[in-house]
Amino acid sequence: MSDNSKLFATESERVSFDLNHRKTIRYNMSKYDAAVDKGKLRYTNLELAKQRASYRKEQIMQNWDKYLIEFEQNMIQRGVKVFWAQNEKEVIEQLISILQQKEAKVLVKSKSMTTEEIELNHHLEKIGIESVETDLGEFIVQVAGEKPYHIVTPAMHKSKEEIAELFNKHFDTPISSTPTEMTNFVRGVLREKFISADIGVTGANFLIADSGAIALTENEGNGLMSVSFPKTHIVIAGIEKIIPSIDDLDLFWPLLATHGTGQKMTVYNTLFHSCKKENEIDGPEEMYVFLLDNGRTHLFEQDDQHEALKCIRCGACLNACPVYKNIGGYTYNATYSGPIGSIITPHFNGMEQFKHLSFASSLCGKCTEVCPVKIDIHKLLLYNRRDSVDAGLSPKKEKLAMQGFQFAMTHRKLQNLGSSKLKNVAAQKLASAAWGEKRQFPELKDTFNKRWRKKKI
Repeated sequence: MSDNSKLFATESERVSFDLNHRKTIRYNMSKYDAAVDKGKLRYTNLELAKQRASYRKEQIMQNWDKYLIEFEQNMIQRGVKVFWAQNEKEVIEQLISILQQKEAKVLVKSKSMTTEEIELNHHLEKIGIESVETDLGEFIVQVAGEKPYHIVTPAMHKSKEEIAELFNKHFDTPISSTPTEMTNFVRGVLREKFISADIGVTGANFLIADSGAIALTENEGNGLMSVSFPKTHIVIAGIEKIIPSIDDLDLFWPLLATHGTGQKMTVYNTLFHSCKKENEIDGPEEMYVFLLDNGRTHLFEQDDQHEALKCIRCGACLNACPVYKNIGGYTYNATYSGPIGSIITPHFNGMEQFKHLSFASSLCGKCTEVCPVKIDIHKLLLYNRRDSVDAGLSPKKEKLAMQGFQFAMTHRKLQNLGSSKLKNVAAQKLASAAWGEKRQFPELKDTFNKRWRKKKI
């Protein structure tokens, strides 16, 4: 068992029985569920939209290299500098070089899971550059010294009372502050940061090949502000974000908004093509785009799991997952949590250390049901499990147990031997670790053969 696996088991048990955590998550997710249920009603045929999105994403993956090169060429023609990065190290080294050349002191950053993936804030802190999260939820968790709890809702695990207490401790704001008052306070803090920042960093919801554009969707306007004031705009995006045409946005943007927050469209939807032109007042003077691999091509090479690259990061599968609802986002100890994170993390960060995430699922199929691009999530988790076994990563005890189970299941006479009492003792002993101490193991009575004969009679 890896260290990550041991930590996961320990934290899962602790968080599952934290009643305050459970109360906060259930309340916040109930608000999400109500909004999304209402948002889906706007579609006359949601299933058709999902089928089209899934098919389109599959087409894109078959021509991945073509669209990425087209995107790069169109960006370069407008004076944008494009860098390809195999991993976190290559991004950070090149990025730090740019920041040091510009003698940057303050950097503002819009919400971006890709920058979390490469631990951008940590690296900038080490060289003395202040990196400020400008999304309200990201700002809250940054002040708390934490990482995003959820792909879409970074501070989902915090109640308004906990946030008021946090702000009181760090900023001496009133402990009785309302959500509106706290939001207004953060707005004032960030205004000063936007104006003084040397660098603005964003991610990308989509990279548009035919027009060479960065598509960014947000609800607070902080993404636009992060780009409008600083002299340099830096984009860090995973290569799976590529789409062929601007025409694809009328399919993907509404699906992302509906499944992410329940909106028909998010409030701000922006396309960035380049830095500002001579006749423009606002905008950056330089623009850089980093195209990050970091395990994505490895995932693409998998015959079965490559389908996970269709993900548009809506977070719907997290909110639907009974496991995530109980153990929370931090227990996964990975940038991407929940069902989709359990698929991609072993391929991004190593199967040996993270194979256990693929077993952290009830396989109920709810994640697959809600996915807007129809990723067969629970089936991909099974493929990950298969691959971990094929790679010889299963403990010896588990191998022996499965061999014994296989032998017993293929020999009916062996199953019929012994008394029910003996079988109950043996079953409870063997299953105690997996079944857990909080549940009562079901009692075994007659053999299957005896029950079948009674039924037939």
